[in-house]
This record gives sequence, structure tokens and C-alpha cells, in this order.
Amino acid sequence: MADFILNAPEGANKKKRIVGRGSSSGRGTTAGKGNKGQQSRSGGKTYVGFEGGQMPLYRRIAHRGFKNYPFRKEYAVVNIASLEEKFSDGETVDNASLAAKGLIGSEKESVKVLGSGDLKKKLNVTVAKASASAKEKIEKAGGSLKVTEVAEEAEKPAKKAEKKAAKKAEEKK
Repeated sequence: MADFILNAPEGANKKKRIVGRGSSSGRGTTAGKGNKGQQSRSGGKTYVGFEGGQMPLYRRIAHRGFKNYPFRKEYAVVNIASLEEKFSDGETVDNASLAAKGLIGSEKESVKVLGSGDLKKKLNVTVAKASASAKEKIEKAGGSLKVTEVAEEAEKPAKKAEKKAAKKAEEKK
């Protein structure tokens, strides 16, 4: 086998241009940065969105709306079809058993059971949430469903109206 020497093509490797080494170097005095100004100074950079001192767009426009990300609760979703496939008749379905069978990532996740698929096995299910169709299918198969997370019901408009009426009646007396 012959020895091959790899060489870069001519003009591919250029010598680094050194600036600020005296006027005879051709890049002395201002070192190619022009005269004065922000760009000629060391550290002379602006931030993203800088508009030359004018009030930036992101500060001129009103920020409106609501972001729910700090309060959002996420659920690991498990379908009835998955329970039918992975569990045998009479088994208990909870976070530990779901994690053991690989249906959820960890025991600490909140689980919501959805009603996609059919269930023919009697299962005892204990989860954070379940859809109405999932509840119906689990109970129809002879199993039981225990929901650990209580849904916070919003106050109904009718109840609000009743409270207002009661308050007005008290004020008249």
C-alpha cells in the first residue's frame, strides 16, 4: 500500500489576520473598526430587539391574556383497550401496577383512564381521573372504579343568581 499524504487545496488555509500591530502592518490605528462609535469599542454589542434607543417593539405593545402553564395539571392517559390487553381478570389497576406493566412512566404520575376500546375483564381500578365512558365500561364489565382526585365543580350560574336574590332580600329587610 502506498503512503498517501493529504494536503488541503491551495487557498483553503489562510493565515489569521492580526490587527492593531502598528500603522505599517496595514491594520493599525483603528484596526479596521472605523472611527469611534459603539462598534469600535470593546464589548460594544446591543441586545436582541434593540432599536437604536427607540422604545423596542416588545415594550411598545401591550401584553395581554392569561397563561395557565404554572397551574396546569398533566395526566398520563391510559385507554380501556390497554387495560384489557395488559391485565388479567380480577386484578387491581393502580399507579404501581400501571408503571410495572409499562403503561405509564412512573408511579408518581397522575393517571386518567379514557374509554377507547372494549373491556370484558373484571378490574378494580384506582386512578386520579376517569372519563364517563371509561367508568361505564368498567362497571358494565363487573369491575369497580375509584377516583382519587375530586373534581372541583364551578359554581353554577343558577346558584349565583339564587345567592344574589337572597342578598337583595336581606338588604330590603
